[in-house]
Amino acid sequence: MYFERTSLSVKEVTVTFSFFVILILDWCKVHKENITVNSFLCLFSIKIATQTPHPMLHEIALTMIPTIGASLAKNLIAYCGSAEAVFKAPKARLIKIPLIGNERAQSIIDSKDLLKKAEVELKFMADYKIQPLFFTDTLFPKRLKDCNDAPILLYYKGNTDLNAARIIAVVGTRNITEYGKERTKHIVEDLRMANVMVLSGLAYGVDYHAHQTAIDVGLPTVGVLGHGLNRIYPDRHRSLAKRMVEQGGLLTEYNSQDEFTPHNFPQRNRIVAGMCDAVVVVESAIKGGAVITVNIANSYNKDVFAVPGRVHDKYSTGCNFLVKTYKAQMVETGKDIMDAMLWESEANQGVTKKPEKLQLALSLSKDEQKIYAILAECKEIEIDRLVAISGMPSGKIAEILLEMEMNDIIHSLPGKRYKLV
Repeated sequence: MYFERTSLSVKEVTVTFSFFVILILDWCKVHKENITVNSFLCLFSIKIATQTPHPMLHEIALTMIPTIGASLAKNLIAYCGSAEAVFKAPKARLIKIPLIGNERAQSIIDSKDLLKKAEVELKFMADYKIQPLFFTDTLFPKRLKDCNDAPILLYYKGNTDLNAARIIAVVGTRNITEYGKERTKHIVEDLRMANVMVLSGLAYGVDYHAHQTAIDVGLPTVGVLGHGLNRIYPDRHRSLAKRMVEQGGLLTEYNSQDEFTPHNFPQRNRIVAGMCDAVVVVESAIKGGAVITVNIANSYNKDVFAVPGRVHDKYSTGCNFLVKTYKAQMVETGKDIMDAMLWESEANQGVTKKPEKLQLALSLSKDEQKIYAILAECKEIEIDRLVAISGMPSGKIAEILLEMEMNDIIHSLPGKRYKLV
């Protein structure tokens, strides 16, 4: 078990085994005692257990250093080779690493006591069956890994694949109206046709109803928390959280010893935005937390959708503003989202379609064929990049794109991006 977890080489295992055999035999000689095979194996396993640190010990401790954020932690690991090597590196070497400097190097040298805090966290994780996901692990959310400010370590309790084929984040106000409840319910119910994983924050309002509906219709749903897994906030969502662990999961970047502060919640929004394929805002005031999530999602080039409402309704002003300012595409149903994402329902998956690409290519003008070829290679592209690659004037590009969109050849996305239908 220990050899598998620490990935020791055959040579390392042999040397370690020989070393402890000598120690134990010397001990027996000094104390003039005979030793049975079972007793020897017991003593050997104890020695191994006390000498071999948990493979995640240094990774957890690294996230506990106050002056080292995710980007710097990745930088340190890249230069030193591993989290353990970071703690063992001399100050002179740490200072030479870009962006570290004297003050941060000293904070790393002075943080050896954090290994004890990390041991406490490991025990908590073992007691409650919590899975650590380091950014180098294959189970770490791949979509999130592409975001430059993503955390390097996540704590996860659940049973679903965080790299599911289709993930939608459903967000919005805590002060949900009856209209918001009805729209959230219908959107999530529609998304069942595409077997989507529903992501949200387990807060009051839209989050709660998105998770609850997903549970009701049999979709996996994951809650991204703004605190450690030693608590559930709000407390009245504890029952829902237990069901989510059985049909999805709970995820956080915070350990059980981290302070629970309001600042954590805007921070966790970047995980919600980064893990999904698209964000849908059901209801939001114009300065709501959901708008923060949308801004982050747009910076990640994610698709964003918003459900419109009446102009005088406080918790529709945010959605209406996002649509009006082209930060989100208007949708009314889950089917609208599936169409915009070009997702077929499960019933239609596997049905062969005849796109007749040859006929389409022949019907395009030379300039349209050039744009088509670029989009076919890039899958999805911003208009500025399209101008740079094609070498055509931006005005002409805009004219061609409009024509191609009207002919259902391309599809426009938020953020002035385009892809082929």
